[in-house]
Amino acid sequence: MIEGVLIVLVVLLALMLGYAFASVRVLREYERAVIFRLGRIIATKGPGLVLLTPAIDRMVRVSLRTVTLNVPPQDVITRDNVTARVDAVVYFRVVDPNSAVVQVESYLKATSQIAQTTLRSVLGKADLDTILSEREELNEELQKIIDEQTEPWGVKVTTVEIKDVGIPQDMQQAMARQAQAERERRAKVINAEAEFQAAARLSEAADVISQNPTTLQLRYLQTLSEIGVNQNTTVVFPLPLDLVRPILEATGSLQKELPAGNGTAPPLIGPREKSQGEPQR
Repeated sequence: MIEGVLIVLVVLLALMLGYAFASVRVLREYERAVIFRLGRIIATKGPGLVLLTPAIDRMVRVSLRTVTLNVPPQDVITRDNVTARVDAVVYFRVVDPNSAVVQVESYLKATSQIAQTTLRSVLGKADLDTILSEREELNEELQKIIDEQTEPWGVKVTTVEIKDVGIPQDMQQAMARQAQAERERRAKVINAEAEFQAAARLSEAADVISQNPTTLQLRYLQTLSEIGVNQNTTVVFPLPLDLVRPILEATGSLQKELPAGNGTAPPLIGPREKSQGEPQR
């Protein structure tokens, strides 16, 4: 008799412990529990200790932490008919656990699909240059569109970032040639501007030097000094016009005094004497 009572007590104790374990749940700080009782939502509880009614209540855990979703690479045809392969990353979190459980079957899968379709739709309306140079504006537009579509699910999209844009090899070569041509154009423009500024400065220096003959003479001597530093075999030594003018005038006077025969100056060197072996003419 006593043994039967003990067995009953042990069974009852085991049932009570099983009931306690089945009715107690512990939620972390970032978790929430959506409680269904006979198929209907009765409350959203957590964090901490949550008591359930066994066989009647059912709990669905929902994490409120930010989720990092990698969008698979998508083949996008841009507005200028360039095929690009683009991937992105989406950061979102659940702000309404009830909607995340009731309004959509799987908010993770649904958010991933809507991110892929929105990525192809938005980037298909932009040029390749826009995708490469204006990513911040495209990221903001993607975030706004995806957030509007996931709002009924209790999901808040905080950030969307385009990670990589892959373009064909021939397009990369064309862009490289374009970039090289642009750099050459800039180099030529900078060189022309430098020559213009140098010419302007040289003109100003010439105006200053022309007003002071001493400065011109010093510059002349400095130029001769620079020429003498180099190991040249020939040195051009310019003479001032004041020294050359008397010689030129004397030469002109001599030309006028010549007889009007053939109009040429007499030779400065007489005829060559004939050698002994040369025959007489």
